[in-house]
Amino acid sequence: MSKAYLAPYGVGLGHASRLAMVAEQLHISGVETMFSSFGEAVRYLTMHGFDCSISPEVEFAWSMEGGFSVKDSIANIPRWFVNFSKQMVHESHNLAKYDPDIILSDSRLSPILAGRLLKVPSVVVLNQIKLLLSPRLREFRAARIFERMNGEFLGVIWAAADRILVPDLPPPFTIAEHNIWEISSVSSRLEYIGFTTPRHLTSKEQIDKVARALEFDTSKPIVFIHISGPHQTRMPVIRTAIEACKLFGPGIQFVISEGRAKGKIEPTRVAHSGWYYEWCPVRDEIFAMSSVIVLRGGHVAISQAIQLGKPIVTIPIDNHGEQLGNSEKVVKLGLGIMLRQKSLTADQIARAVHEVIQEPKYREKAMDMMKLAASLNGIDNIVKIIRSYL
Repeated sequence: MSKAYLAPYGVGLGHASRLAMVAEQLHISGVETMFSSFGEAVRYLTMHGFDCSISPEVEFAWSMEGGFSVKDSIANIPRWFVNFSKQMVHESHNLAKYDPDIILSDSRLSPILAGRLLKVPSVVVLNQIKLLLSPRLREFRAARIFERMNGEFLGVIWAAADRILVPDLPPPFTIAEHNIWEISSVSSRLEYIGFTTPRHLTSKEQIDKVARALEFDTSKPIVFIHISGPHQTRMPVIRTAIEACKLFGPGIQFVISEGRAKGKIEPTRVAHSGWYYEWCPVRDEIFAMSSVIVLRGGHVAISQAIQLGKPIVTIPIDNHGEQLGNSEKVVKLGLGIMLRQKSLTADQIARAVHEVIQEPKYREKAMDMMKLAASLNGIDNIVKIIRSYL
């Protein structure tokens, strides 16, 4: 039997969810899979019935206010090197024992390098090649030079994979342009495969059933506030979002999802026309019925909103270069509004939501981008590429 080794990055759920979809398709065709990850991804994968080997963590540091902590991340560099070395040992041991035909990494270097040592071919799914610094640091010329240098250096390392797949739209519509463009060491090897978020097959009957259960009137605006990412970064925004929902007024209905894997699936009533989920089991139905999506700057969440033709309000993690870059592209494409977490208020969220609902230009642009995204199926393209190695 052919075997594939799947290694998603462990922070957030986007990386794990798209490799889970790949694994499901591979299983249908008789391919055996093994997962390796850490953090929230392990809980997500085990919750969906996959066996997952737990790897040592290599993770950034977050402040108590919910932002990316440059100071603490720099302080963690020695621990990163130690844990990365442990990851290499962990992945090498797994690969030697499992003996797969192909490695599929999602934004993780150690499985690729371990595979290189053991002569196992590898494919990487990647929407961030260089490490973007915070806007404050990028004001300095030396920081911008460092950013370009680290991009070229990391590009050389990522090139250890046999193929580099970018789960995004081709230029000039690439959401992650800040993270992957203008890197000469890999630019000629990037393959734009389209978004890898699920293709929704939610029926009108399913949507209507969920709407009735939540006592929603689908002829009125519905706002889905979907906040994901590390726990420290979620809660400050969620608390502000709850206050913002109280300012929406009776004409706007809403759902807030904390995105806590294995959290309670029964919603709690919030204010007069909203609900709060720790873990939302009807996420797809609510995505489909919503008029506007409030989310972080994560690539997976933004791409799913585009696939459904939904305008967006983004609240990227403070000082998180990738999310800030993605959010800036959302604004550049005319898909929505970006708010800054550092100075975020409930009134800002409420006003942004009202503007996106009332201005038809956001909805029109979202529908145009939805048509483009529909022409590319990222998950199918990954599966075809993986099968070519089996």
